[in-house]
Amino acid sequence: MKRLWLCVVLLALVGIVAGGCSSCRRGATTGAAASASALPSGAVLVEPGTASSVPTSARGVCSCGAGSPLSFAGLAKGADPGVVTILSTVEKELRSGRRRVLSEGLGTGFVVDQAGLVLTNHHVIAGGTVIRVQFADGRSVDAKVVGSDKHTDIAVLKVSVDKPLHALALGDSDALEVGDWVVAIGNPFGLSHTVSAGILSGKGRTRDDVKGLDPSGYFNFLQTDAAINQGNSGGPLLNLAGQVVGINTAIRAGANNVGFAIPINMVKQLLPILIRDGKIARSALGISVRAIDESEASRLGRPDRKGAWVVDVAPGGGADRAGIRPDDVIVGFDGKEVDSPDALRWWASIAGVGKNVSVRVARGSRVFDLRVTLGELPPQPESEPDEMPPGHPLVPGFP
Repeated sequence: MKRLWLCVVLLALVGIVAGGCSSCRRGATTGAAASASALPSGAVLVEPGTASSVPTSARGVCSCGAGSPLSFAGLAKGADPGVVTILSTVEKELRSGRRRVLSEGLGTGFVVDQAGLVLTNHHVIAGGTVIRVQFADGRSVDAKVVGSDKHTDIAVLKVSVDKPLHALALGDSDALEVGDWVVAIGNPFGLSHTVSAGILSGKGRTRDDVKGLDPSGYFNFLQTDAAINQGNSGGPLLNLAGQVVGINTAIRAGANNVGFAIPINMVKQLLPILIRDGKIARSALGISVRAIDESEASRLGRPDRKGAWVVDVAPGGGADRAGIRPDDVIVGFDGKEVDSPDALRWWASIAGVGKNVSVRVARGSRVFDLRVTLGELPPQPESEPDEMPPGHPLVPGFP
């Protein structure tokens, strides 16, 4: 009898809890419906506490062991045949028909395809009328530019070869952890195939951290203390597996062993487009965004400083047509979480002109999704003087 009475009590408690939860759900639905009425047409309200649909990237695990490597000799020997010297010359044809050399630049590159594709920096070959690639075995051949992008400082060259080249494997720069060993190979001051080693000192460095770069560029540098100097530009930054994890690109002027490399995962996204089209046609939302400081976070009702604060909306653009307005905060783009304005600029720029994407917007206490059709990013003004020689050692910040 006592056991029967205990079962009855338990059933009653379960009914009360279930009824209360059901009532809570009904109340939440009613509140959401009421708040959604003020949202832009087509907005899909995101319920408070809804988990992000963005998967957390799995981080790489260092496989080098607790101690430092005894030697980098095997790694250097395996990668060196795929590293090349790049000579870029600016010539001018005179009235007599003869050609006069105005300037010469020196940089580094590396083979990414056995058929003759070479990766380097845009600033190494920019303006060059004659470009030559020299291999570790002493061969020197002419190269042509397949594609180049000033705003990310990436260029792809093509050389004609009679046998397959030694191509370097592309690794995963997202798997790198600060403190991991890295190796740089290049031609500092013309000292060909110089090897230097160090660690990954930092990640996510922007144009604010590296002075003298294109202000309209897209930068998310890896930082390393492996020695990088003038002539290293365009060369590979390698992990301990001998895979390319970055393109050595810039240095902090006046500092010791503060170098920067373009993450190879960023390059992978652009490489097929550059090979196919020769350039990057960038897309845009049609908004201007800024980072959120503490005072603005409070005013906008944000719990943190994550996201991209909308300060201006281009009339008639995709964002304007979708209902995005100033003081909105973009917290998601095409299924990815937006932590900063730089992340949003990058993803929006490579998504594709005409693509219809989902944009997650925070407006006050409400969070909702909108569909936005991306427009084309207008041409950005040139910030680099035309007379600056390619790969010139005096270009600020460039090795």
